[in-house]
Amino acid sequence: MPDGRQAPCHSGKKIFDAVFLGAACQFPAVHRIETECKPGGALSKRIGTLSEDAIGYTLERYDSRAVFALGCKVARQLKRNGIFRSDWSRGLVVAAVDGIEICSSFARFCDHCMERKVKHVVGGELREDIQYYHRICAVTVVSSSFPIPLGIRFQKNGESEVACSVALLGDLMEELGSRFLDLLVGDALYLQAPFVKEVEALGLDWVINLKENQPELLAEAQRVSAEISVERMDDHPELQLWHAPEVYWPVANRTVRVVKTVRRQLEKRLRIQRDEQEGKRAEKETVMETSTNFYASNLELGSVPPLFIHQLGRSRWIIDSEVFQTMTTEGHLKRPSVHQGRGQALIVLTMIRVLAYTLTLVFFFRQMRSHFRYSSLGFCDLAQRLAYWFLSPQLDSS
Repeated sequence: MPDGRQAPCHSGKKIFDAVFLGAACQFPAVHRIETECKPGGALSKRIGTLSEDAIGYTLERYDSRAVFALGCKVARQLKRNGIFRSDWSRGLVVAAVDGIEICSSFARFCDHCMERKVKHVVGGELREDIQYYHRICAVTVVSSSFPIPLGIRFQKNGESEVACSVALLGDLMEELGSRFLDLLVGDALYLQAPFVKEVEALGLDWVINLKENQPELLAEAQRVSAEISVERMDDHPELQLWHAPEVYWPVANRTVRVVKTVRRQLEKRLRIQRDEQEGKRAEKETVMETSTNFYASNLELGSVPPLFIHQLGRSRWIIDSEVFQTMTTEGHLKRPSVHQGRGQALIVLTMIRVLAYTLTLVFFFRQMRSHFRYSSLGFCDLAQRLAYWFLSPQLDSS
């Protein structure tokens, strides 16, 4: 790793190992890593004494491009090892793109922060203050048996999420090669003519949700689907599907493939009942829930059924429900550690956290869960055991 320090007291590898192992153990902040590096801590044997200021100072002088290149090197190795193989994606490597907001604050900020005015209550009074925050865009493989993040990029002030994602995809294709990915999925925000043009220029097919942000295309898709017959599938009796191979998209002056699905399934809900004698009480009820979705795509199906586009469109939710959710709750993605006045340190810290999450996830599924037919061990339990394992040599020596 390139190191911009002139006379370092600690090696760059020591700092990197401390942050990486701390993220693998799901320690929430750099201050916690400092505590665990002290005598008796989980990282004391592996790392040794290390201060929070030393970590922040070093991360501020790391080159984030080197960390990004390291993540791409890991991704290439994972693909060579067959981690990206799947049963449902028909041999295609499918990636999802999305963004998430992290580290919002009215007090802490750095040179890379984005700004907005937000009304909030302070001391019982409504005030409008400047809120500082960051947004990151991520590209994650969702066709594998578990999601694998490929890379992230911090959104710049004044830059849109779509533009940030285009830049991230360009960086990934430059590092990984144009044939690393086959297809990209995204939510309705990404169904824009410039984004689609850039994605196709990278050699990727795409499947994107169609919603009200493209009113002309949505209206045309609704009109065309009303004129064609519904397709019912014996394997999916809860699903109705309409397939329109050519629907004109006026904004882009081209035709796209559109699939409409209506899904009906029973959902269990809790309903609050009010009783004069017993007060409030919750009752379980089963209701029929109906959801309608439109998916636009440039994918040439050939002999592949249109249901495949529906499966691709639904795979986009993996990046929200699994990656962002897990990294926020257990990987502490939104924890504003080393933030104040150290924007570069925050970028590098977040990238190392994502890398640690990726490799820990691979270890969890390929080296632990794969050895058990039934296992109650969770991803959070693995982090706790890692901390015990790092500590065990010191306990044995005593």
